[in-house]
Amino acid sequence: MSQKSQPIFVAGATGYIGGRLLPRLLDAGYAVVALARAPEKLKDRPWAQHPQLTIVKGDILDAESLRQAVNGCRAAYYLVHSMNPDVTDFSQTDRVAAKNMAAAAASAKLEQIIYLSGLGEVEGDLSHHLQSRTEVGDILRHGSVPVTILRAAMIIGSGSASFEILRYLVDRLPVMITPRWVDTPCQPIGVRNVLHYLIGCLEHQDVVGETFDIGQPEVINYRKLMQLYAEEAGLPKRLILPVPVLTPRLSSYWIHLVTPVPAAIARPLAEGLSNPVICHENRLATLLPQELFDCRKSIRLALDRIKQHQVETSWTNSGTIPPAEWSDPGDPAWAGGSLYTDSRRIILASQREDVWPAVSSIGGQVGYYYANWLWQIRGLLDRLCGGVGLCRGRRSVAEIYPGDAIDFWRVVAVNRSDLLVLSAEMKMPGKAVLMFRLLQRDEQHTELQQVASFLPRGLFGMAYWYAVMPFHHYVFTGMLQGIAAASGKKIISGPEKF
Repeated sequence: MSQKSQPIFVAGATGYIGGRLLPRLLDAGYAVVALARAPEKLKDRPWAQHPQLTIVKGDILDAESLRQAVNGCRAAYYLVHSMNPDVTDFSQTDRVAAKNMAAAAASAKLEQIIYLSGLGEVEGDLSHHLQSRTEVGDILRHGSVPVTILRAAMIIGSGSASFEILRYLVDRLPVMITPRWVDTPCQPIGVRNVLHYLIGCLEHQDVVGETFDIGQPEVINYRKLMQLYAEEAGLPKRLILPVPVLTPRLSSYWIHLVTPVPAAIARPLAEGLSNPVICHENRLATLLPQELFDCRKSIRLALDRIKQHQVETSWTNSGTIPPAEWSDPGDPAWAGGSLYTDSRRIILASQREDVWPAVSSIGGQVGYYYANWLWQIRGLLDRLCGGVGLCRGRRSVAEIYPGDAIDFWRVVAVNRSDLLVLSAEMKMPGKAVLMFRLLQRDEQHTELQQVASFLPRGLFGMAYWYAVMPFHHYVFTGMLQGIAAASGKKIISGPEKF
């Protein structure tokens, strides 16, 4: 069996780096086994039907499913790091996951584990976030399978959490009051350079069992990084005022209000920014040569991707897809008599395929086709209450996959030209789903159905539904009319309730 025909295992396949690494491994001729808690996130990707790809449903925290998935593979990428805002102690989760990976790798007799870690002084006073990444590397190294560790600081790429923080802060604030970490030295690296190193580690024996620092050659600080971004984005020079009183906690709240990144994720990132993150060696650049982009070029490439709506993966797409079985009004067992729905439809003189682009483009820069100011107010209230608000936007205007984030919605299901189901992630006393369904009535007419479902939590949830009901007629009716106008198709009848 050739080296490339024996599969490479990828843990973290639906994550920011994993989702970009997978297609590049396939393009390089490798067979790949991708582990995913929610395989439906991958099934609609352009490369999902590749004959060399096997998608396995499993969980890194489930030792048995992990062991079965790894069996028969040659090497493994470990691209897992918990920053789930719902997890109180992510380091404990990381510890369990790393031990499971080391045990599964030993059982499968893998040749190598490749782990993408964080950069920082091992002997220094590291943030909790960077300490956890270092500990994961130590746990993997204590296993019987050799581990290659790549230690990176900030990864500059469209859709990365660190880059999104930088982008929104500089875009929105001509004057920034920042913590002292704005002058902390750092050595970022472009995401393309990271991917080159990751794939190269499979092909070079000298990297097995070694730890490498990776970064672009220049040591800069976050103040310079912000000014570089402003220049590349065509913005005036930003006034940056560092003050000593902004703690990581206060910084995370500020980041939460100004950027799409929630405070629970922003805090460990902000804590890590106080640590100098510079490379102390550059051996990998010699072993796996490539053009290392400087920060300016990495920012330019990331902005180009965003402008062209070609963001492959985003930090917003991590996590599981919420179940929405209860949103079907035909299943009375879920709601106990408390499932509320608002169903409306419109008949258009068109084919389903002609209406779908307008439906699937909803949210983000396109908006909601009617009364966008009301959606913006709802997003602002959600943000002030600690929710995600509208800041996240959407990864791409042209593409939509299960698991994608669209403002304060999560895509639950997508069937092209047929169905789009969105689950609400905004703060509210219950669970909400917004569904669009396209039905071909005959050769010349399409019925567009829009169904909003709400499962209240207690009396407050019921009161919430009745409080927003007066807005439904205007917002939902206007939305259907807006979708019709955006598709350029004539309305035959409706909108009407059904």
